[in-house]
Amino acid sequence: MGPYLCLIDDKHVPLFRILWVSEVPHYCGEEDCLCEGQYEVRLEAGESVWGTREDRDRVLTALEAWQRGIDDDWQ
Repeated sequence: MGPYLCLIDDKHVPLFRILWVSEVPHYCGEEDCLCEGQYEVRLEAGESVWGTREDRDRVLTALEAWQRGIDDDWQ
């Protein structure tokens, strides 16, 4: 995978599209909610992708590496 992409669930998301990443899992209490317990990664244009804690941690690591400048151990 390229240095400017991150895998979230089954999606390759460009890092530059990410606005914020939730610290806590989603909880709304709705019976039919499909995102319960997952972490939201908010993208531009009002879009979101949802992932596991591991996905969230991988996104944060990739964003931090991108901010520092890409190096060999960013994944």
